[in-house]
Amino acid sequence: MSNENGPAPQWFVDALAAPVETGTYTVSGATISYRAWGEAGSPGVVLVHGGMAHSRWWDHIGPQLAVGRRVVALDMSGHGDSDHRECYSLEHWADEVLGAAEHGGIAGPPVLVGHSMGGIVSFVTSALHGGRLAGVVILDSPIRDMTPEELEMRAKTVANAGPPKVYPSVDAAVARFRLVPPQDEAAPFVFDHIARTSLKEVDGGWSWKFDNLRMGREARRSLEELHQTCPLTYYRCENGIIREPLLSQIREQLGPDATMVELPVAGHHPMFDQPLALVAAVRTVLAGWGR
Repeated sequence: MSNENGPAPQWFVDALAAPVETGTYTVSGATISYRAWGEAGSPGVVLVHGGMAHSRWWDHIGPQLAVGRRVVALDMSGHGDSDHRECYSLEHWADEVLGAAEHGGIAGPPVLVGHSMGGIVSFVTSALHGGRLAGVVILDSPIRDMTPEELEMRAKTVANAGPPKVYPSVDAAVARFRLVPPQDEAAPFVFDHIARTSLKEVDGGWSWKFDNLRMGREARRSLEELHQTCPLTYYRCENGIIREPLLSQIREQLGPDATMVELPVAGHHPMFDQPLALVAAVRTVLAGWGR
């Protein structure tokens, strides 16, 4: 595998070549897609993507967590290859995450790893269904606030409620792919892979997979009174979106039992700029909880 910036490193090539299973299940009338690595029937991890993202953001991360584990990455409704809904809620997404563990072949309570909006979903799941989880790892998520990608989507929904943009070719769409919020540091081989797997073929060309009208169909509850009921580790990315006083508010909400760590150098999207550090960070938590 290569791109205009040269060949991808071998660890990335090997991760994409790792055996992967795909499947679907149904939650509240919506068909949910997932990808899975590792041996079914093992203890495992559910990877929960952020807003406007999808399961394949984890293609180079999931296989590296799958030694002795089952790792499942889902497309939440309104994202990736899963169905769109007339109305979205955090409760629906929490049920979808639990369904990923059940239908994806994880034995016993799973650990959730949630990024950005996926961290909000994982936190809500830990508050509502913590007894069904082994723990939650949250990556640079505002928890109490809307994420940058959600704010941008809301602005675009208000400004333009029309059909999604259609591009004449995959390359034309990839040229327009960008991260929200913008992030200067991103491995080009990761960027290219995720951009290309974010597209679907439609009449007249190619378009992004996420539901561009989701923000007009979402019921969002207040999270200030929620508290996790299972082990929780929170990673703040050094160059991410979490600043004071929000960090202090999150620390107070999570309480003294939560572990809060800074992921050095990483931007808001650590799977793009610090993927191996992210793998090491999650492996460390899993090893600790495994004892």
